[in-house]
Amino acid sequence: MSHNRIVRVASGWLMLVVVLALVALSVYLFIPAAKYGETGRVIFSIVLFAFTMFLTGGFFIVNPNYAAVLVLFGKYKGTVASNGFHWTNPLIKRMPISLRVRNHETSKLKVNDKSGNPIEIAAIVVWKVVDPYRAEFEVDAYQQYITVQSESALRQLASHYIYDGEDHETTLRGSIDAVSGKLLIELQERLDLAGVEVTEARLSHLAYAPEIASEMLRRQQATAVVAARFKIVEGAVGMVEHALEELGRKELVRLDEERKAAMVSNLLVVLCSESAATPVVNTGTLYQ
Repeated sequence: MSHNRIVRVASGWLMLVVVLALVALSVYLFIPAAKYGETGRVIFSIVLFAFTMFLTGGFFIVNPNYAAVLVLFGKYKGTVASNGFHWTNPLIKRMPISLRVRNHETSKLKVNDKSGNPIEIAAIVVWKVVDPYRAEFEVDAYQQYITVQSESALRQLASHYIYDGEDHETTLRGSIDAVSGKLLIELQERLDLAGVEVTEARLSHLAYAPEIASEMLRRQQATAVVAARFKIVEGAVGMVEHALEELGRKELVRLDEERKAAMVSNLLVVLCSESAATPVVNTGTLYQ
């Protein structure tokens, strides 16, 4: 539960006028008192001037998209969220904290995916502080906390998915949007304690570890070749089927089963071959 409390403090410009007036008053009292040797008035003017200088320690500025957390003798007094020139009790400690949107890119982590394959993975996390109290008091060094928790969440995410797989599977490489969404949810749960809102989380680097990268590349190439062969064979069979249907429909030639088998074989060789086919003119018959 958050204890963040927004408070209002005195205007710095108004207190600046008060301070200047007190300085002028102390000087006005000091000069004639010192001239005529009035010790009491001299001491009073010096004390008044010292008190005025003490008051100047209460001035502070809150820049746009910043907040100031106020603490008095170890007790939280509130958060100043309005930007501008302010004044408060000089004994109160003011701790500025940025509310701006910031980026954090994790280092490249070497982890194992769900299949146990070593991979390299990194992510970019876009975040901002929305609860200054939690960021300042619930965790120790909230920026370091974000760094550690981001890497921890990324390691956990990588262990739940495989690097690559079938089309119907959720994979790190093929399901970037789904994986990024899962990472954002996981990070938000972890960083709520620090009063941080995660606005975006996306993978910035994904690759197999160097020791298996070449072998996995060969496997991917082999998978691509097999898939391409399937497509070629599927198309070739369709073309042969269409050719036989057209020949039969137009009755250009009459082929028995043996001649059909020979024609199918020749067409498949021509259509599925990687190199250009060299035609051979047969001057005899299929049986000679």
